[in-house]
Amino acid sequence: MTRVVFLCGHNAARSQMAEGFLWAMAGDRFIAESAGTVASALHPLAVRAMREVGVDISRQRSKSIDELVGPFDVCVTVCDANCPIPPGATLQLRWKFADPALARGTEDERLAAFRIVRDGIEQRVRALVATLASPSAT
Repeated sequence: MTRVVFLCGHNAARSQMAEGFLWAMAGDRFIAESAGTVASALHPLAVRAMREVGVDISRQRSKSIDELVGPFDVCVTVCDANCPIPPGATLQLRWKFADPALARGTEDERLAAFRIVRDGIEQRVRALVATLASPSAT
């Protein structure tokens, strides 16, 4: 199976959402993992935003990239800064998404930022699955 790792700064929201979407869309064909340059904690608004679209990431936990053992077939960074890509990934992709955890305002305003990022990540993961599943990708 194709092993895909999603990376961001703290493995609290963006990479967790991407991992959740890949498991939900194609967990029978891909091994999805996520990590951060520094582990922190799963953001409750990320869990809530994903639950709204039927994906439960509440059992996932924040991990440091140092906890994962490579190589990876695909490495995708989902941060708006330059996240490091570990060596050994056959395909390396950079998807730039703003960190929704930095959003300010009311809880509803902050949740809206998570929804925007969630929806963008969902579109990218869906396209990744389609690309990797095509015969020319193998």
